[in-house]
Amino acid sequence: MLKLHGTGVALVTPFENSGKVDYDGLNNLLKFTAEKGTDYYVVQGTTGESATVTSGEKADILKFVKENNPHKLPIVYGIGGNNTQAVIDTIKHTDLSGVDAILSVSPYYNKPSQEGIYQHYMAIADQSPVPVILYNVPGRTASNISAATTLRLAKHKNIIGVKEASGNLEQIMLISRDKQDDFMLISGDDMLTVPLYSMGAVGVISVLANAFADVFKMMKDAAFNNDFRKASEAAFQLLDINPLMYVESNPVGIKQVLKMMGVCDNHVRLPLVAASDELQQQIARGLQPF
Repeated sequence: MLKLHGTGVALVTPFENSGKVDYDGLNNLLKFTAEKGTDYYVVQGTTGESATVTSGEKADILKFVKENNPHKLPIVYGIGGNNTQAVIDTIKHTDLSGVDAILSVSPYYNKPSQEGIYQHYMAIADQSPVPVILYNVPGRTASNISAATTLRLAKHKNIIGVKEASGNLEQIMLISRDKQDDFMLISGDDMLTVPLYSMGAVGVISVLANAFADVFKMMKDAAFNNDFRKASEAAFQLLDINPLMYVESNPVGIKQVLKMMGVCDNHVRLPLVAASDELQQQIARGLQPF
């Protein structure tokens, strides 16, 4: 799956003031990120506000991305949940033609055991017509996919990688050390991308790449050339802006950045609300170097 190496942009879902999906804004975003060097699109992940986008809207958004993909980039589509059978049913009823893989978040709220997480993903991988990327984000799911469980799942021929957003470097090192060569380790934390590249990661699925895919391209090109000093220098550019993306929850911050860049508006759906005046001012200051 070399096509999924490098930078995957976790696309926001632009909205109009009325709350409807803003397809003009989405089209702008697709062009903007492609021109800045993103390698593939991730549609309807957390950053796309998948929790508050309806199933019909999700289908329409996926169809739109397929039809308005200026550089014909690979597409990863988010299908996950804490009801295993519901996830399988969604996979069966989704048009996955033109989709290169699905990204499936670990079950949240239920807090399953490691065996439960394992059986959940095995059932999904057995039924999915496209490859599956695990998504470990304990800060949102309240449970962690252990290194042992990830490595156990990696043996399934249809599970091709993991987006690791645990922030646990020792756990990630264990995965990198013991995984088979063709199992993809993908950073799920923008500011840990360079360290993960150094320990064998093949790329990142990024929030900030909505606005700064060019910076992530610099990180990737330098890291793939084993120039980690240059890769780190690129990453350092984002140190001040990155924390602001999460002060009022993702994707509030990155949508404000995109508004200031003229790509799309900053509307989000409840229970999220648009960036406060204070956060807008902080982001404006953070964008000055760019």
